[in-house]
Amino acid sequence: MLLLKVSDLNVYYGAIHALKGISLEIDEGEIVTLIGANGAGKSTTLNTICGLLRPRSGEIIYKGQNINGHSTTELVKMGISQVPEGRRIFPNLTVKENLELGAYLRRDRAGIIKDTREVFKRFPRLQERQKQMAGTLSGGEQQMLAIGRALMSRPQLMLLDEPSMGLAPVLVEEIFNIIKEINEQGTTILIVEQNAHMALSVANRGYVLETGRVTLSGSAAELANSEAVKKAYLGG
Repeated sequence: MLLLKVSDLNVYYGAIHALKGISLEIDEGEIVTLIGANGAGKSTTLNTICGLLRPRSGEIIYKGQNINGHSTTELVKMGISQVPEGRRIFPNLTVKENLELGAYLRRDRAGIIKDTREVFKRFPRLQERQKQMAGTLSGGEQQMLAIGRALMSRPQLMLLDEPSMGLAPVLVEEIFNIIKEINEQGTTILIVEQNAHMALSVANRGYVLETGRVTLSGSAAELANSEAVKKAYLGG
């Protein structure tokens, strides 16, 4: 079933035309990735979907409803959450307080406690450090915390912006295994990632962005075997 449909999206930063008619679709239960070089428009696409940027034209349809102009708060209520680029955790709050902020729109105390336990089960390192200030965590732990915080809103669609950025290769693998597990438990995922190899290894489908346009799309296997993708993004 179609969960998200983006049609002919045009987004500007002042006079700069950042997204030039982008269209993409995500079915329920999929992992879809956007790959492309720096400045291709990947993060702009995510930020527009989650209400941080307003498109000048085009449509974003989520669960059959046009969500253009909806506030980020409304979109979180509707089941969209984002793990932002650079993690954006609250460094002066504890790990546990960061997780509780992920559930700030919820009123079901028992459910919040249960979900916090679930996050700790998935990320034992966060449980060990739950009373620690989040700013003192390593990069990998901060990424786990950012994902855990997003899970606390019980999203149906999770947007991940550069989850592997700045992480050691062994941690990158761990984070992508976690992303796969989260998806297997029913969360649909859209990943923006410069590490095209890792992104295509977990995704069902992908879109290649170049200077604000989709230049290629297909199954993850098709993109991984495409000569153009290999040359530009896979070091082939």
